[in-house]
Amino acid sequence: EVLFEGLSFYGVEFINKLVGQFAITFLDLEKNLLYLIKDRVGQKPLFYEIENDKVIFSSNLKSINNINNKNEISSSQIFNFLNFGVIPSPSTIFKNIHKVKPGTYIKINLEDYSYSEIEYWNPSDFIADNPFDEKKFLELFSQSVQYRLVSDVPVANFLSGGLDSTSIVKNMYENGVEDINTFTVAVNDVNYDESKWAKTVSEKYKTLHNVEKIDSRVDDEIILESIKAFDELYADPSTVISYLISKSIANNFKVAISGDGGDELLGGYLRTQLMLDRKKLPSNVIKALMNIYPSHFGSGQKILSNQRKSSDSYASYFEDINLLKLMNIVPKNRFSDLYFQSSSEEYKNLLLTDYSFYLPEMMMLKVDRSSMANSLEVRSPFVDNSLIEYVLSTELDFNVLGRKNLLKKYLSTDFNSDFLHRKKQGFVFDIENWIYSNLDLINDVVNSGSVVNNMNSNIVKILSKRKTRINALRIWKIFLLEYYLIDFKN
Repeated sequence: EVLFEGLSFYGVEFINKLVGQFAITFLDLEKNLLYLIKDRVGQKPLFYEIENDKVIFSSNLKSINNINNKNEISSSQIFNFLNFGVIPSPSTIFKNIHKVKPGTYIKINLEDYSYSEIEYWNPSDFIADNPFDEKKFLELFSQSVQYRLVSDVPVANFLSGGLDSTSIVKNMYENGVEDINTFTVAVNDVNYDESKWAKTVSEKYKTLHNVEKIDSRVDDEIILESIKAFDELYADPSTVISYLISKSIANNFKVAISGDGGDELLGGYLRTQLMLDRKKLPSNVIKALMNIYPSHFGSGQKILSNQRKSSDSYASYFEDINLLKLMNIVPKNRFSDLYFQSSSEEYKNLLLTDYSFYLPEMMMLKVDRSSMANSLEVRSPFVDNSLIEYVLSTELDFNVLGRKNLLKKYLSTDFNSDFLHRKKQGFVFDIENWIYSNLDLINDVVNSGSVVNNMNSNIVKILSKRKTRINALRIWKIFLLEYYLIDFKN
């Protein structure tokens, strides 16, 4: 109601006043224009196909293809998937179907069906070196949390007991929120179970705590169910756990707040620290090492990450050129050319690159699809644009503000060092065990497919000889590709 009135009165510029996640289609009857608008960090999906006299759009890729099922598969995007593990915006696996990029809208003239792409938000536009004000940051953070509590139904909090989710719950407690609902998954494996930490948080902030017990050995039925929940190809096996957790929380709640985006905002990824501390070896040394490193051993990431050039070094965390070599593919698109962002500071370059690729193309896709498949709406305070804009506009010292030190300081009055500095466990899907225990199923799917065998019909056999985690991830990626294409054809 408000959105429609705002767009009607102000025009498309009204989207600059919006906060949060959205995918909007707005038809301006007076000007005969159609707008397809996507939120700033790509939380919500929006696909489209423009023909001579027709526009098809949807929040679901497969539904567009079902309307016009003559779409061709794009071989170049299959190569991108095998390299990156995802097909990034604005492309899809179909040649004629595209997705709106984050922070962008498509303006379509319905008289001649000409169209243009307009970017209305880009994190790099906010780069500056203003002094960082901790009080200002916490005010913006508090505001972001409060926005996401507005709801007609009870709101739950994903509470892992980690720094991100704990900081959100503390903020709610400090602001006098009544009946704070927290939800934790208890896993029957001590290597992954963090429920004791979540219980500590719940007791500290007096939350209404819900604990759901799940088995660390995920059933095949849930694994395949989680794969089918995705209308796009996405190779990160953590989707299985995200789907399982969303399925559990949806039994009691329809809206949940999560800590997604905290790592991107506050330098929480280990790769960020490794990048800043890397050895920076000469290019001839890197080349010599890669020449003797067998492609079936892995991507060579630990070697490639020590390159002097930041863009090439950081690309090693996101692409697998060695897999493409094994499959006789010559890559046309390289991560460093497409996504690495440059500013005057290396730390900010890494943050900008995460906002360019990892957060919108991978994290947000995973969170949205796994939750919405279970009719659960997930809201993420750390991806609020005001927070992102503020952090990027300030002087950032990784040793002071990286490694989530800001959140550790925020929580230090309530928790001890063991809580604040413990190694993150994380609940992960045992991809190695599943892959190497299901090679017959995988081979059946791959052999009945139409793509992989044309590249290298022995690829699964080659990779499964060396039963490592990296090869399990590679086989999973190949299996997903053929499983998706078979499902698409049916």
